[in-house]
Amino acid sequence: MQKRRQNLLKFCNKIDCDSIVAFEPENLYYMTGFWGEAIGILDKNGTTIVSPELEMGRAKEESTDCKIVKSERGKGSLSTLIGLLKGKKVCTDNNNYDVIQTLKKSISGIKSTTVPFYRAREVKDTGEISILKKASSILDKMYELCVDEIKIGQSESELQTILMSYAMEKEAFATGYKSTLNPLIISGGPNSALPHAQVTKRKFASGDMIVVDLTLRYKGYVSDATRTFGLGTVSSEAKKVYEIVKESQEAGLTAIKPKASCKSVDDVCRKIISKKGYGKYFIHSTGHGIGLEVHELPCLSPLSKTNLEKNMAITVEPGIYLPNKFGVRIEDSIIVSNKADVMHKFTKDLIII
Repeated sequence: MQKRRQNLLKFCNKIDCDSIVAFEPENLYYMTGFWGEAIGILDKNGTTIVSPELEMGRAKEESTDCKIVKSERGKGSLSTLIGLLKGKKVCTDNNNYDVIQTLKKSISGIKSTTVPFYRAREVKDTGEISILKKASSILDKMYELCVDEIKIGQSESELQTILMSYAMEKEAFATGYKSTLNPLIISGGPNSALPHAQVTKRKFASGDMIVVDLTLRYKGYVSDATRTFGLGTVSSEAKKVYEIVKESQEAGLTAIKPKASCKSVDDVCRKIISKKGYGKYFIHSTGHGIGLEVHELPCLSPLSKTNLEKNMAITVEPGIYLPNKFGVRIEDSIIVSNKADVMHKFTKDLIII
């Protein structure tokens, strides 16, 4: 925890601030070890949690080396916060206009920016890597369950129920990602051509390609993987597309090493798919950082300016999506080491069920 706080203050100081304030639960957790409804304050003198009374018990129990200050909820917490920050040069992850304007009345030097938080969280420590690897092993078991459970006539939503029941037994839970109504992406047949398809009651049929994207949180940290299965009699085109995506993903993994540019990894994956004539059907970036959120820094995209560093946690997930026909995506979560430390062991060979 001390190392994390040092990193936060380092990036805070780089933008000419001396105090950093966390409103978002992910950032609060990273700073304090407590995930809840509270505000975290960090400066050179230590760490304080501003907490409503209903959260104080957990805050005291779960946080590490923090002073706990009681406040009212809502606007009352801002009054308490202002009293603790007078005379400070503050950066905060809060971007709510009304909140920032209220704070500015008393704290002239406040800056609204997530940069110090995301930069500090970009490189994982040994504890974070251990949790991510355990999370990834749970996803691997869920893919084994897919092989056993997927069948013709089963609906996407029925498979999601089976998988989430298993996940929760293993203490892996939905991420609460705001852009979807479902904990998982399970899409068969034409639905699989939508990279972020919503789970439906559509029933699997022979010939379907079935994309199963598992993104789950374990002990706060998110692992993210995708496998695409075939069902029944699969077309030669679907098999061909699958092998192209597999080749692309393998090339991306091979390109990963410290100091390699994120753009170069994306380029390698995209080049293979383009050479095979499917470039316009690869419609998203090759990967992203993972950690306390589904999407963190860095981004592996054609526009990225970032170089990889040892112990970054990222995904590599090229895909091809043929509208109204099918899609294929293969994704692993990876720790950047001297090469890609792939956290998922489940096969990437095409499994036809």
